[in-house]
Amino acid sequence: MDYALDITDIEKSYPGFTLKNVSFTLPPGFIMGLIGPNGAGKTTIIKLILNLIRRDGGGISVFGLDNIAREKAVKSRIGFVFEEPVFYGYLTLEGMKSVIAPFYRYWDNALFYRLCRDFELPLKKRVGKLSRGMTTKFALALALSHHADLLLLDEPTTGLDPVFRRQFLDHLRGLIQDEGKAVLFSSHITSDLEKIADYVTYIQAGQVRFSSTREEITDNWAIVKGGLDLLTEESGRLFRGIHRGAFGFKALTSRKDDVLRLLGDREIVVEKAAFDDIVLFLEKEGKNG
Repeated sequence: MDYALDITDIEKSYPGFTLKNVSFTLPPGFIMGLIGPNGAGKTTIIKLILNLIRRDGGGISVFGLDNIAREKAVKSRIGFVFEEPVFYGYLTLEGMKSVIAPFYRYWDNALFYRLCRDFELPLKKRVGKLSRGMTTKFALALALSHHADLLLLDEPTTGLDPVFRRQFLDHLRGLIQDEGKAVLFSSHITSDLEKIADYVTYIQAGQVRFSSTREEITDNWAIVKGGLDLLTEESGRLFRGIHRGAFGFKALTSRKDDVLRLLGDREIVVEKAAFDDIVLFLEKEGKNG
């Protein structure tokens, strides 16, 4: 099958940072959450997909098309929103739309104006006078108005009010009802991703630590609490980011069933791991490692 996004062993080096052997795939019809601490490489990956920066190695294809060899065709199928969109501030929203629309073969004016009404965007206002939240809404309207097959979102809900965040998430759910479309959604607001992500990829220090379905995470990842006497060499191999206190430990595991088989007859507490928990424990593990 042609994945909506197929990333294979990509590498990119900067002074003090290296994106190394990053690989994951996103099938059409699904939303992938891209999570990890600040500086992990999430924005670098999105820029590499858009060919805004050149990779040092590996490959990226969008619906089977190499993103460099077929750059124009690939970009015509992508909509994108960055955390801080950049527009000509002196233009009105309608004027900015007129600059952008000709770049897209399938630009849909009717859809653009409908989205602007839905998002309550003031078309005659200068872009530079918009609040941060309104600027993000405008960027979303532009990204969605050419019927993009792959939507790349880099912290898109930052600065948005709760009402619009819910509206936006509902819109994404509706978007992938078209099974030919897909979304890569990078966000530190992991509660948003818990609501809508079908896949989750965790990036830390420029490397993929895991890439799984939401169901696999729900079934296999957990927070385990117990006495310090339970931390043996054997059990320790099942835990991540172990926190030791005066009277016990708390740790993350991606092998819940193995923990229960080994320690199920002992006094332990096993709780569901939220995405926030996973990020916090793995970040702690990375710092300690």
